[in-house]
Amino acid sequence: MRVLRGFHHLGQRAGSTAGCALTIGNFDGVHRGHQAMLALLRNEAQHRGLPSCVLTFEPHPRDHFAARAGQPDLAPARISTLRDKLGELVRCGIDQAIVVPFNHRFASFTPQAFIDDVLVRGLRARYVLVGDDFCFGARRAGDYAMLDAAGQAQPPAERFDVARMLSYEVHGLRVSSSAVREALAAGDMTRAAALLGRPYSISGHVVHGRKLGRELGFRTLNLRFAHARPAAMGIFVVQVHGLNGEQPLTGVASLGVRPTVEDAGRVLLETHCFDWPDALGSEGGYGRCVRVELLHKLHDELRYDSLPALREGIARDEVAARVWLAAQGLG
Repeated sequence: MRVLRGFHHLGQRAGSTAGCALTIGNFDGVHRGHQAMLALLRNEAQHRGLPSCVLTFEPHPRDHFAARAGQPDLAPARISTLRDKLGELVRCGIDQAIVVPFNHRFASFTPQAFIDDVLVRGLRARYVLVGDDFCFGARRAGDYAMLDAAGQAQPPAERFDVARMLSYEVHGLRVSSSAVREALAAGDMTRAAALLGRPYSISGHVVHGRKLGRELGFRTLNLRFAHARPAAMGIFVVQVHGLNGEQPLTGVASLGVRPTVEDAGRVLLETHCFDWPDALGSEGGYGRCVRVELLHKLHDELRYDSLPALREGIARDEVAARVWLAAQGLG
């Protein structure tokens, strides 16, 4: 999948004169509703002989508006990092992703400017698929009806079709990023997996930490989560992919800000694998790109009174994780 930043003259930069089949959205989590939309987009793109293209935003538009209002708590908790979102788009078979920096200039585009500068001149869109609640342009003044009329009003060489996909439901419940966030916040990893169509996971390169885990007797793999408010936080039973060939490693992980040892607000996913492969050696995990599946939440983060108390807490979490894994036939 080709990934491009920005939107000016994207059709030319992508080397395409034919245009593209396009969908637009944040796609946080790339849940089952998103997957259904992307499957439809791919089908339409193949039928029309066009590349499939996703226009998405970083940061999330609500992050931008919350920051400008001086109220960061209004920003939504983040399900996935940009890395994980793009990875899921690849798995869905998308040809091209456009990552637009959502800033004041972009937020100020009128609906007509968005159509003219982004859809027509920038992307040369020939087919645009949107969700049932899609709005665009400054103050969300543009809607599906306006977009549909604009597509048909273009000169024949620039005309684009517009389609709208209705909500996707699972067991009678509407699938949305908000529903996934609610499930993760509640620690209901089973419901989150049902909405996502896969276990919730976080991926990234293993980075060096303070090495405190070694001192405590529980060596950890550290992944940075690039957003201050992850949708899930706490202590989890996990499986780690990418260290042992096709065989995942089981373990226990902490996702949060480590309140016992520091409270700087930097979010880390710290994972202790139960059975470390001998072939990796003690330093073999660093720099590797791994994917950590969060299978079951044990409890929220806790602040311990001392490092010995923290060591005892981690030991209890390991026991609880092994019991859960054994009950699932994964131990």
